Amino acid sequence: MRQTLTEIYEARVAEGRLRPDPAQHAVLPRLEEIRVWLEANANRRIGLFAGLFARPVVPPKGLYLWGGVGRGKSMVMDLFVDHLAISAKRRVHFHAFMQEIHRGMHAARQTGVDDALKPVADAVAKEIRLLAFDEMQITDITDAMIVGRLFQLLVDQGVVIVTTSNRPPEDLYKNGLNRALFLPFIDYLRDRFDVQELESPNDYRQHRLQGAQVYFHPAGQSGAAIDAIWKDLSGGTPGETLILQVNGREVEVPHFANGVARASFWDLCARPLGPADYLALAQAVRVLILEGIPQLSSSNYNEAKRFVTLIDALYEGKVRLICSAADVPERLYTEGEGAFEFERTASRLREMQDASWGRAES
Repeated sequence: MRQTLTEIYEARVAEGRLRPDPAQHAVLPRLEEIRVWLEANANRRIGLFAGLFARPVVPPKGLYLWGGVGRGKSMVMDLFVDHLAISAKRRVHFHAFMQEIHRGMHAARQTGVDDALKPVADAVAKEIRLLAFDEMQITDITDAMIVGRLFQLLVDQGVVIVTTSNRPPEDLYKNGLNRALFLPFIDYLRDRFDVQELESPNDYRQHRLQGAQVYFHPAGQSGAAIDAIWKDLSGGTPGETLILQVNGREVEVPHFANGVARASFWDLCARPLGPADYLALAQAVRVLILEGIPQLSSSNYNEAKRFVTLIDALYEGKVRLICSAADVPERLYTEGEGAFEFERTASRLREMQDASWGRAES
């Protein structure tokens, strides 16, 4: 007999694989309802494509699951997706999905269509019955202006959407440009989704790093340790490329999963990036693994200057930093122009190693 999600969760608790958490437990029955419906209706034609004379099939409401960082939202969603016995499902980071939509719209415009979003949404709806989004957040006006209609096009064609977020709907795109145009989407979420807070007192991501080493030197001897941290925090996935849209440009981070980004010093500091790019990164990630910070001096002054700007953005954004470097912070930059100013950066690098560092909530 098939186990429910609640039974699977309780079995993992009994095995010691999970810590019991009432807030996580309370979400499972709603996810189980969606799971049962999707498995029963996976092969039925739904929504606009059901046909004129077909009996209408009404999908269940989607689920908008929000709560503080590290409360187990992604774990609960993964449990649901992994045990959903249909093939037409996709679990993807929200930002990565929106980048795909923008690329699809760009390609559609080349064909001369008047409405570039509709064929892209239609293509998604044709293949997918469930979309599971992780870390939904709206920071870019290009996303803000299309996300409402995108959701409506997908839901009207029978796609069930489950999403996690660190913010309640009312805080999405907060203080964003032309936010008044975005407000109808918040009403849409409240109407067409069950909005549920995962109100756990535990920050499991922070617990995993509690007391753990997060600054490694020399960099060349830390590969295995960094790999182990990435595997733990990312859930064992290779991750996806994170592409941030900043002032019409693309900022690429090689690896991203479960709110955790991984990049080399050269990925982020050898390219002509500036404060706006690093602020966008700090908004998009909760943890940054930065590898291979070299010895800094006048010979790599531009890279060093960008590194200082990056650390300032991470510090102000309360992003958890895990890094490997050529030496301890105080000995990274000891001579040449900028060495004196680097003392503040070294101090921040020390402070960011503290076990309690990082965002307690979004």
